[in-house]
Amino acid sequence: MVSNATEQRQGQAGGRRSGGDLRRRQALADVAAGITPGEADVPAEAAKIEQFRCVIYLCGAPHTNLAGPREECTEYAEAFGWEITGVIEERVGLLPPQGRDGLGQAAERIKSGEAGAVLTAWRSMISSVPQEYDEVAREIEKAGGFLHVKDSARSAQGVAR
Repeated sequence: MVSNATEQRQGQAGGRRSGGDLRRRQALADVAAGITPGEADVPAEAAKIEQFRCVIYLCGAPHTNLAGPREECTEYAEAFGWEITGVIEERVGLLPPQGRDGLGQAAERIKSGEAGAVLTAWRSMISSVPQEYDEVAREIEKAGGFLHVKDSARSAQGVAR
């Protein structure tokens, strides 16, 4: 059985530690956690992590209601904690990706650093032709971002909304 004297000494020890002792203990804890000395002393503004940003790109036939895919992409981005910097909707049908102004605007937002990814609901919103899709993905990667498809399984099955 543990005596009360031991419990009292443990309780009192925390109140008697000097500032130097606390710094030494913190340094030991940092080393044990893999933090190198001085690494933890980063100014608050330098330690701040920016929220990842994306732009949502949606494309459909003329007069298509894109509200559903827009809401799905918004919820998807929020689930990952991504900030949405803009939503670009085009209703131009089956034009090749090179003929779509909105897709070019999305790529420009990557180049300017406004966003780190282009998020779309289905792969077919970029292109149903694999070579065209790959070309757009490469262009966005060259700009410093990536192309992310929310539901690639649905688009691969050819399910239309």
